[in-house]
Amino acid sequence: METKPKKRGDRRDGYLVRDGDPLHVFMPYLMGERAENEAVLTDDFDFDAATKYLQKKNENAEHHYTYFHLVVAALAKTIYLRPKMNRFIAGHRLYDRDNISFSFVAKNKMSDNGEESLLIIKAEDDGTNIIDQIHNKICAEVYKVREEKQVDGTTNTINWLTKIPRPLLKIVVKLLFWLVYHDILPNAIYNFDPYRSTVFISNLGSIKMSASYHHLVNWSLNSVFVIVNQKKKKPFFKEDGTYEMKDSIGIGFTIDERIADGFYFAKSIELFKYIITHPELLDAPLSTPIDIKEND
Repeated sequence: METKPKKRGDRRDGYLVRDGDPLHVFMPYLMGERAENEAVLTDDFDFDAATKYLQKKNENAEHHYTYFHLVVAALAKTIYLRPKMNRFIAGHRLYDRDNISFSFVAKNKMSDNGEESLLIIKAEDDGTNIIDQIHNKICAEVYKVREEKQVDGTTNTINWLTKIPRPLLKIVVKLLFWLVYHDILPNAIYNFDPYRSTVFISNLGSIKMSASYHHLVNWSLNSVFVIVNQKKKKPFFKEDGTYEMKDSIGIGFTIDERIADGFYFAKSIELFKYIITHPELLDAPLSTPIDIKEND
């Protein structure tokens, strides 16, 4: 993301939108909290090309490339090229986030007793191709949890907070909301808050599950929640009525509708879908432009 000096009114993790249209400036005051302003889209995406792409990537890979890695990389690319998808509302104001980040849950083992960790990674325009960057970062974080048995910073913070007596904890939580509103949340919590990320993403396919929706939360700054379902075969119909069975993954998006308009959301999903069906586009740095019309 573009870095520029912060001005009065900016936040630690974002720039105040100073040229917003009056409707989007007024909406945070009129329409309630984030969880009351959810726009939901679910669709089955064609992953046939992605399957072949991942098979080729895994021919010589030390650590396996997965559909989850590809989806996160495609989301990062989409958000970089469609920057309004990276906006958030705090203190009744609209901001452009100054990074692209993803939060997700990882279990240290796939069992009922396996502990969960909340992990956060950032996508960066560092000249490396985005699929390898995301793959390496996710693998590194998951390795810490599963092999090195490290406890993530989010869990450490929550463990500390839950030791506070219940009546006092209710007051503390109200105070934390006030601190977020005014952007003075202590770094001990701020640095490990998974709901401060661009996208909170749930990989349901890894546990052989599917769902169509996950709610947003009013805490913190997260404007987009994505669920990635289990891969399955599905018929994709052509204009002449014939169809072809293809690998398909259902993906659900829950978006704070106050950050942009429906047309912008639709064009962003269109770009994401195009990247999924042309995964070779991920073998380029984050900022490499994509012209759908030109490529078609």
